[in-house]
Amino acid sequence: MKLNKYLMIALAAISAVGTTVSCNDVDEVTYLDDIQVSKSYVTFDAAGGTNTIVVTADDSWSFSTASDYAIPDWVTVSPTSGSEGQTTVTFTAGAATETQTATVAIVCDGETQLINLLQQTEKVETPLSTCAEVLAGPDSKTYRVKGVVTKIANTTYGNWYLNDGTGEVYIYGTLDAKGNEKNFLSTGIEVGDEVTVEGPKTTYNGTVELVNVTVIELNKSLIKCDSTYVAGVSSNELPIEGGELTAYLTNKANGVTINIPEDAKSWLSVSGIDISGTSNVITLLAAANAGGDRSTTVTFETTDGSKTYTAQQEIVQKGAILEVSIADFNAAEVGDTQYRITAVVSSIYNAEKGRFYIKDWSGETYVYNLSGFADLGIKEGDIITIVGKRDQYKETIEMTSATIEDHISVTPISIADFLTKEDSNDVYYMVTGTITKIDNPTYGNLYLNDGTELYVYGCYPGWGASGDNRKNFLETAGIVEGDTLSVIGVKSTYKDVPQLKNGIYFSHTKAGATE
Repeated sequence: MKLNKYLMIALAAISAVGTTVSCNDVDEVTYLDDIQVSKSYVTFDAAGGTNTIVVTADDSWSFSTASDYAIPDWVTVSPTSGSEGQTTVTFTAGAATETQTATVAIVCDGETQLINLLQQTEKVETPLSTCAEVLAGPDSKTYRVKGVVTKIANTTYGNWYLNDGTGEVYIYGTLDAKGNEKNFLSTGIEVGDEVTVEGPKTTYNGTVELVNVTVIELNKSLIKCDSTYVAGVSSNELPIEGGELTAYLTNKANGVTINIPEDAKSWLSVSGIDISGTSNVITLLAAANAGGDRSTTVTFETTDGSKTYTAQQEIVQKGAILEVSIADFNAAEVGDTQYRITAVVSSIYNAEKGRFYIKDWSGETYVYNLSGFADLGIKEGDIITIVGKRDQYKETIEMTSATIEDHISVTPISIADFLTKEDSNDVYYMVTGTITKIDNPTYGNLYLNDGTELYVYGCYPGWGASGDNRKNFLETAGIVEGDTLSVIGVKSTYKDVPQLKNGIYFSHTKAGATE
């Protein structure tokens, strides 16, 4: 069914409920881990008819029967449940004299995908609103808004930012001329263009969005950044030692102004401007970077005498990888800075997707989607070094875009077998036993017994502890004789007595407790 460009979708088109989803899933809300749908809305005209979507699931699924999401009487759905794989679902509606809306839900393995239903009986022209009015207005209402494209976040679905001077709204999904999704490039929208769009408002994780908008009007900007060049490097990222970035502009208006954000003026400046007809060449100079990765967005502005036009260019400069503790990582701000952490894998949430927790002496954090995790043979208790960015989804702090630099396999072993191993500072084991005696409470020297006794020379709060951070851990953690302790370390011998040296705490169970 061909969609009318004035079609008013009265419900938010996308909503997801899951157990662990990353903040960078904001650009993937219609693509959940266990269930995906080809369209997040289904529309009918006044005469009714049929419409289909394709459900792709990793497990069995069904339409929710909850009152808020029950299938309405005016729509017939077939089938209403399915199994793993792809299933075509058909929606059928009869003729109607009044506009009808509903939201139904497909549930699969704890995740919920909402599908919005609309039967539109008459053509309605939505009045033009400001971004400020959209931001302050209610969810589920359809708005028409006109503004300038300031940033494009996703060129498949068409996720971008629109600013009209009163505020900025996130556009989540842009329909093409035929009303189809995932064809954004066909619209020809670029940063700096003036666009009028229409779509329903929703709020996702605090971000106001207009969802699956229809493009009403597009006015191309008179200035465009065609390309950038950084001398001496293969990419357009400025090197850590600083340097020049040249921006090549096409400018069909009069003059050009370069606006650098205040927070970037300490390291980025304009070093040259060359204007020749419609070709403008702007040279930007970046200082050396002693910190982590940094970026900013520079705005190029021109005017035809009656209207101002803009183009934007993101400037990225590589920085040092900051080696930090987990506590320092958790305390950092969300951004592009690269952090290196060495820690113990404390638990694995989803091995196939590379989602797991790591901990060191200072704390614990969540790693989201480490590429290739399942193929690396990493298990709980292993020691890894990873590099990634600080991110956050709701209240969950995450390391994202992570890559692995080092992996030390830790072998769980009985004490009897541990005692047969050769001394080595490079081979790590995990032993578990009952604490029979604490020999030195300051550094955690103790005896473990699982039927065989072993001397543990040091039990520290986690990987990376040094100096005073190694002291008094047992008392702080409430670990006493009789508790069961799992500890990681290497095999050594002191005065003919074998021992586990420099123990790294992994877990413990209180005496008498059941696991």
